[in-house]
Amino acid sequence: MDRLALFRVFVRAVEVGSFTAVARELGSSQPTISRQVALLEDHLGCILFQRTTRSLTLTAEGQTFYAHAGRALEAVAEAENSVDGQTGRVAGILRLACSVVFGRLQVIPRLPRFRARYPGVRIALHMGDAFVDLVEEGIDVAIRIGANDDSSLIARRIGTSRRIVVATPDYLARCGVPGHPDDLRAHECIVYDQLRAGATWTFAANGVPLQVPVAGPVNVNNTEGVRAAVLEGLGIGYVPAWHFVDGEIERGRLVPLLTAFEPPGQPINALYPSRRFLPARVRAAIDHFLAELDAQPLLRIGSVPTGERG
Repeated sequence: MDRLALFRVFVRAVEVGSFTAVARELGSSQPTISRQVALLEDHLGCILFQRTTRSLTLTAEGQTFYAHAGRALEAVAEAENSVDGQTGRVAGILRLACSVVFGRLQVIPRLPRFRARYPGVRIALHMGDAFVDLVEEGIDVAIRIGANDDSSLIARRIGTSRRIVVATPDYLARCGVPGHPDDLRAHECIVYDQLRAGATWTFAANGVPLQVPVAGPVNVNNTEGVRAAVLEGLGIGYVPAWHFVDGEIERGRLVPLLTAFEPPGQPINALYPSRRFLPARVRAAIDHFLAELDAQPLLRIGSVPTGERG
């Protein structure tokens, strides 16, 4: 019996609250995970979970064992990392989460260089615009834009995201060019409805925040949709500058607007669960993306930002 493997299965079952979820994460089956927990219970001579068809509940013995098992796994991770640090070995599965558009435009293009440097690391990339629970989903590190509101996560700043206002020349020929943010009230705007402020765009006028309510014929629930709608001439978009990596602005396909009112940038953070011992592969990934983003003027760390999450 691999006792350490059973510890890991038990701890993950506690964290996600489901044998099925652990099985899916490990590429196993629910009956197998159930048998492994039963083996651990037989070894310890006590019941760790009260099981029903809908839930798992820790027994008093299970709560006590969970605290000790977590510390034991942290000690194992520390021992492994101490060796990795001396040998330079960075290996294992890196579970990385990010939004769809950031993953497509900024993460995936940077993975070949990471893999070339660390061929022993395999990537499990979770791309989605909904925020995932890192512990529940077994994510090692997430790249997110905006202030970190989760005190249970450690945040390391790796870049800055600037927001710009853009439209196609065709749209501007039809509808005119806004000279002030307030002019947007009379324009067709592409609304990203996942912003905290909803259909309100934030600008800076002489260093003072200026919020403008906007509306338009197209609302979308992800920034990939905003990017596509703007490029199709459906209206004015308020989007991160890093969305446009194919020379859309340089070639004149899009026109930047209201540049004198650009709001402060937002932080790009690498977030990871608050653990004492960070795997070498996670440290390597964070350092890699920090260096990669720092090489890009539109993404490198600037002044401390404010503003909403996007």
